[in-house]
Order: sequence, then C-alpha cells, then structure tokens
Amino acid sequence: MQQVFLIHAHKDLDGLNRLVEQLCDPDFLVYVHLDRSSALDPAALHRAARLVTPRVAVRWGGISQVAACLGSLRQILAQAPSFDKVTFLSAQDFPLLPNTLLKQQLAQFSGRELIELTPIAPDAWPVTARYQYFHREGGAHFERAACAMLNVGLRLLRRTRRFPAGFTPYGGSCWWSLSRACLAELLRLHDADPRLLRFCRWVQCPDELFFQTMIMQSHFASRVLSDNFRYIQWPAGGARNPKVLGEADFDQIRASHAHFCRKLDSRTSAALVQRLLTWKESRAA
Repeated sequence: MQQVFLIHAHKDLDGLNRLVEQLCDPDFLVYVHLDRSSALDPAALHRAARLVTPRVAVRWGGISQVAACLGSLRQILAQAPSFDKVTFLSAQDFPLLPNTLLKQQLAQFSGRELIELTPIAPDAWPVTARYQYFHREGGAHFERAACAMLNVGLRLLRRTRRFPAGFTPYGGSCWWSLSRACLAELLRLHDADPRLLRFCRWVQCPDELFFQTMIMQSHFASRVLSDNFRYIQWPAGGARNPKVLGEADFDQIRASHAHFCRKLDSRTSAALVQRLLTWKESRAA
C-alpha cells in the first residue's frame, strides 16, 4: 500500500532535500509545504517532492500551523486517491529505518492511528492555560496587547475561556501518522462544524491539540495508538523547543523503537547523520 509523507519546512534546504532523498521509493509519495515567509526557493526543492500550494506564512505557536496542515491535507486527498497513511514530518526529521523496514512497520499498524494523545486536564497534561486564556503567538503588537488586556479581565472576573460545547480537549505532539479515511473524516467534521478552528485562533500551540481533539470526536477514536514513533529529546525545565540532536545521542536513538528522530540541523547534526546513514545501510543489507 502506498504511503504519503507530508513535510513542512521553513529553513535548512540541505536537510530538507536530504530527507526527501531518504524517502525516495516507488511506494512513497512526498509532499512539501514551504513556509511562505521563509527564504526557501521552491526551484531548489528535490525533484521527487510535490510542492503544496498555496503556501501559507506560518507563525510558530499560532493557528497558521493548523491552517497550513489542513491545506496540505486537502491537496493530498485530492491528488492521491489511494494510500494507507499520511506521516507528518518537519524538515528537521530523519528516518531511522530503511524504506523496506519502514513499509513493514507502517503496514503493521495499518488499522491504527499513530498520534500521541492525552486529555488536557490538571491531572493529565496540565496545559489548560493554553486555551483558557487568550494567546496570539507571533502576532502584531496590538494583538498581543489585546490578549493581555482580555486576560486581565478574565482573571479579575475569575473566569476562563471554555472549550466549544461538545468538544473535549486532548493534546500531544503535532507529528503523527494518520490514515486516509481518518483524515477525510476529520476534514468532513471540520467543514461541517468549524467552531474548534475558530476557537483555536486564540490558543497557544493549537497544532498540539486540534487534531487530537477532532479525532476523539470521531469514530476513529477507538483506533488510536498513542505513539507517534518519534525520538525527541526535551531539555529539562519546560523548554519550548526540543534539543538539536548530535552524535552523542546516537546510542539512545538506536535503542529506541522510533521510525524517525528529530530535531536535526545540517551543521550541528552532521556527524550524527553519517552514523545514522551507516546504521540504516547495515539494516537494509
């Protein structure tokens, strides 16, 4: 069964093209969304990649990340009539399995939705402030000032924003592998009831809750396996970004059950990439 890989990129063209090259396979389709606000040149993109259009200017932590993903998925579903899953990646990801093994692993989970998922609640993932107050990550000064004033008012009134009626908040990593049928259903549900996306316009990091919440509203909830098979290191102290991996992380990566690792940088991670390539070649033999 054909697999689709959707890559969202905003920098590091060399790393992006290296990732596309690793995924070159007759059974794989690779789509790339280039952030419209980035300096990446579409003409320099690897020839095996299909460019997502229109391009969206993406702000970290804002609703534009969800909008770019929804637009990408609509194009994929329109152009690829038959495939198993879309695996959502960043340009700073790297595959840990040779393509033959990656196909086997994805086929093993053909009846599951691979997405990290947990309730957003004080006794589960305690990030309720992300939606209970107004946020505008990367927005204009007046937008951030308006959010601050609104939040002062909420606190004075001892009130918080409430999730749209009928939705229960779930969250997790924004990187996942979801089936064609699941994605088609999520788009259908969103088109029929866009309240969640409207609510998320003022949520911090909505890409880490929109898809999880929508899936748990659908009949695909019972198919969820709460594992996205990514190796990611988060620094202690609540850092906003994962660690950029280096050669010293190789043994831990190799011991994981992940399909991909992140976050890599062409310069910082150069030695690690070489070790990963050698390891992959040995597994493909």
